[in-house]
Amino acid sequence: MVINALLRPDILENVSLVTILRAHFMHEARMFPVLTLIFLVVPVVEIFLLIQVGQVIGAWWTVGLVVLTAIIGVRLLKIQGISTLMRAQEKMQSGNMPAQEMLEGIGLIVAGAFLLTPGFFTDGVGFCLLIPPIRRALVGAIVARMTVSGQFVSMHGAPGHQPQNDSNVIDGVNYKRED
Repeated sequence: MVINALLRPDILENVSLVTILRAHFMHEARMFPVLTLIFLVVPVVEIFLLIQVGQVIGAWWTVGLVVLTAIIGVRLLKIQGISTLMRAQEKMQSGNMPAQEMLEGIGLIVAGAFLLTPGFFTDGVGFCLLIPPIRRALVGAIVARMTVSGQFVSMHGAPGHQPQNDSNVIDGVNYKRED
């Protein structure tokens, strides 16, 4: 949002720089706990689990188990990916938009990244994302949250709803053109 606003002078005429920066830093403030969790807490948990498992079954068995979970995860990911792709193709052939399948595909990409990251915690999260009911519930929750917060806007609108053709609205801001 900030980059778009700074690159377009017509937005700066109607929106102050302070407002743009305030929105940017509010977004950054909300992302800080998430980034802290991802980059600090998850590696600490992974190291702890690897040490604990290594003490119980041995270092080489732990490494073997991590590699085995990655191999099994990639195989399951391939099966789920093909299934999701087939469902998307069926929807497109019937004339429907495969929105759910596209979002599930993003979930599968995230699952693949977790499964290829060495560790037991990330493997657990990755395997959970491979379970279709859990993945669909997570995608549904994310879409519902984005819809409520106003971050998600459908290009086609709700069924039976005609989109407004208002040429004065750009990126949700109503402009008045003065020539």
